[in-house]
Amino acid sequence: MPTAPQTTDELYRALQENDRRPYGRTRTVTAEELVDAAEQFTEPVPLVDALLALQKAYNYGSEPRKSPVVFARLLTLFDEQPDVFDERLRHLLFWRFKWVAHALRQLPEIPLASLRQWLTEMRDRYEKAGLELQPYYGQAYQLAAHVGEDTTLAYELWAGRTRTSLSDCEACEICERALYHLAAGDDERALRTWEPVLAGKESCQEEPARSVSYALLPLLRTGSTDRARELHLAGYRGCRRNPSMSGEVGRHLEFCALTGNEARGLELLAENRSLFDDVDSPLDLLDFLTGVEVLLQRVEFLGHGELPAAGYAGRTWTVAGLRAEVRGRADDLAARFDARNGTTAHTDRRSTRLDRAPLLDALELTLRARGLDDVAPAAPAAAPAARTAATVPEPLPELIARARTLDEQGHPDAAACWARLRTLVAAPDYAHPEDPAVGPLVQLRADLLADQAGRAGEKDGADEAAALYEEAASLYDEAGAPGHAALARACALLPAGGIPSEGADGAEAKAAALTAAHAALVRLHEETPGLAPYQEARMLRLRATALGLRLQTSGDEEHLAPVLAEVDLLLAFATRHDIAGQVSGALMLRASTYALSGDLPTAVTETDALLDRLRAHGPAWHLPRTLGLRARIRLGLGDAQAAHADLTESLRLAADWPTATVDTARLHGDLAETCMHLGRPDEALRHLTRSAELELRHGSRTDAFCSYSNAAQLSLDLGRVEDCIALLDSLLAEPDVAAGELDDRLVAQLRLTRARALHAGADLKAATAEFAALAAESAGWDDDPGSHAMIAAETAVLLAESGQFGRAREAANQALAAHVRAPRHEQLSSCLRELARLQAQQQGSDGLADALAFLADAGRIADEARAAGYEVRGRALDPALAYEHGRVNAYAREYETALAALDKALTLLGEPGPDADHAGEWAECVRLAGAVEGIYLERPAPARSRLDAAVSRLTALGHTEETEPLTSLAARLREKD
Repeated sequence: MPTAPQTTDELYRALQENDRRPYGRTRTVTAEELVDAAEQFTEPVPLVDALLALQKAYNYGSEPRKSPVVFARLLTLFDEQPDVFDERLRHLLFWRFKWVAHALRQLPEIPLASLRQWLTEMRDRYEKAGLELQPYYGQAYQLAAHVGEDTTLAYELWAGRTRTSLSDCEACEICERALYHLAAGDDERALRTWEPVLAGKESCQEEPARSVSYALLPLLRTGSTDRARELHLAGYRGCRRNPSMSGEVGRHLEFCALTGNEARGLELLAENRSLFDDVDSPLDLLDFLTGVEVLLQRVEFLGHGELPAAGYAGRTWTVAGLRAEVRGRADDLAARFDARNGTTAHTDRRSTRLDRAPLLDALELTLRARGLDDVAPAAPAAAPAARTAATVPEPLPELIARARTLDEQGHPDAAACWARLRTLVAAPDYAHPEDPAVGPLVQLRADLLADQAGRAGEKDGADEAAALYEEAASLYDEAGAPGHAALARACALLPAGGIPSEGADGAEAKAAALTAAHAALVRLHEETPGLAPYQEARMLRLRATALGLRLQTSGDEEHLAPVLAEVDLLLAFATRHDIAGQVSGALMLRASTYALSGDLPTAVTETDALLDRLRAHGPAWHLPRTLGLRARIRLGLGDAQAAHADLTESLRLAADWPTATVDTARLHGDLAETCMHLGRPDEALRHLTRSAELELRHGSRTDAFCSYSNAAQLSLDLGRVEDCIALLDSLLAEPDVAAGELDDRLVAQLRLTRARALHAGADLKAATAEFAALAAESAGWDDDPGSHAMIAAETAVLLAESGQFGRAREAANQALAAHVRAPRHEQLSSCLRELARLQAQQQGSDGLADALAFLADAGRIADEARAAGYEVRGRALDPALAYEHGRVNAYAREYETALAALDKALTLLGEPGPDADHAGEWAECVRLAGAVEGIYLERPAPARSRLDAAVSRLTALGHTEETEPLTSLAARLREKD
């Protein structure tokens, strides 16, 4: 706290500001400082309020040892100066007796006799104050349940009594009643009891997150898996990283362990690593650690004890090591509670949780379903998974020879051989065979570099691929293999040719670079005699590919013929030398070229012929890619159903080959697009996420995050808000994202989608904080002011929704400034109109001037758009602005002005026609004008005439749905008469 409050007004402002902070050390320390500041004042009430705020910080900040100490001070003040405590303070004081009882239960060092003595104190105080005893009996029941005594009588004494103003909130009491039935083994009754909380009808500071965490396993046991999944996603978000809800976090970890989601459990554990050190409540810590142990035990049982795990600070942990540490600490805590209570209840409850068998083999909790193998650290030279384990010869000369033969053929199994060789060569005791057929070690090292370069080129590493190819070429020169060296240099030219030089701009520069790359390939080809047929075929393939990429980049029709000429050269050469893989490669290039040129019917004919050839002569691993190509062409022709059939068949065949070889990720992405054309968004979402995960496994992280970004947006569009948030939380926790290694704009897009999802999920506080952070960051995007304008505009709306109109105005000004550099007429006008509506709605006449200022800005934007000839895609700006003037003035009770504005809007809109959107906007304008005129200006007759005429007009046009609110309002006005 910069300076201590010097007046009671300053103190109360500081208390209010601190109350807006999340629970944790910052809030608690500030509360402690404010108590010190309050002690300087002669009035006792500010000190009482400061002490109450401090106890609240301790209670919800998981510091139970300190809460009773603060309450003792409050109780002393009450005993000494009871008149200081008005009805509000007296209510809070007696409410907090329950907090102290709860705090004492959480501390095993407090004797059981002291807990019972405190309950006696509570009962005596309540009776002396003339208060009903239901809250006391509630605490007595909770103590009996904690100790492990027979709770039947204690439950009846509490649950059978009428609630009072000092009873726990309805949601908390529902949870306690449900837990009683759960302990009795009655899952279904417990869930019926919980229903109002789980359905969101009852809530409080801790609910529904607490109830959700307990209800997850009963839901599974009763077959409600879909609901358990939904509640896990929403409930976990409500308790994560919260020390006072560490037990709830532990139960979510347990849920993951028992549903085949161990990998997600480890991810959530990492997100909550701070809880190992931040939880001061021994009882909460025991609950958390037991959930952690259930997860780690399951992971170790599945054979992954050596996986890294997030645990106590100060050292790195494996699953097995952390499990042993957690088990020792949790066993000790359970023993301490049992020793205090004189029972074995806590040890028994731990054993029950640890002995519980998985309830489901696999429940897909999130859009990013991953297994433990996916979170294991990647081996440096891991080979892609093949259809079956590729046969890798053990004798080294045979292995080297097979790797080279398969590589010449372009066979997928070459990858497994190179991976095995890479491991062998890297070993300190590697001895290269003395065999002339194998060649020198330097040649093998060049082979491995060329393979590594190829894999880098398939990922996000064009620069890396080019450098590796150049290094391989030098080693081939050293080995006396000029043909291999030339081919490596040719491969280096293509990725480099696709990358414009520093400062180059746009497609023209890239096309020029590809032209230069092609020329260099031709020279290299002509200057390298003695190439083996397969090497010359690859050289020709690279030449054709360079020109194909140029056509794709430029779209210039003049670039078509050179591509086809190079393809014909390749096809003739490969046919003459019977190189099957290059024959099919040439035919695929030709089909792709026709597709790029827009000649889709010819492209389909070419792919049909190629598929016939591949089915008859192979190579079989080219079939999935070719089917994928035909599917994209068919989709371009508008035949989504045929495209879907091709892609489905392609994925079936792709299962026989390593995913990278047949580009399975691309096939899933194309199938997602096709499903969207067919109106099957849920199926599209599954394929999008599958595509993204395959790209991630293959190392194409940028492509993967782009696909995941699309999946997140689609899930949000489908209303699957919690799915969207859970997916984005998982992505944003990735190490390279946290370390700032991923493209910052891509990360910003992920965060923006998450902020919108939080808003859609009614978490206005979190959404506003994320939007504000993004607005601050995007202010520095000098190359993209348009995006900043949009982000700042959305931020302004969220700030206004939360009543922060000063900050909303600042954000809107930022958006307007960015709009000058990169106009966003339609979006910014909509934002300003919404800001005006929110201010007038929340502040009435007091906010009218500021609301009209927003509308004046929107008016200027409409004028700019008109002058620039901008064509809107949504609502016309001028009628929308006039309508908002009407609504804003109506909120401010300026009804005559409002009606005039609405009449202007109707004039600007014109009479409705067949377009449903225009008719709906016109009908809403008529409805509001009728309400203002008939209800607020008390002129029902002309209002009814207006409404009846509109209903007749809309009915004649067939817009019956739009007439319903008008008919309802007209009937209301008739009743008023």
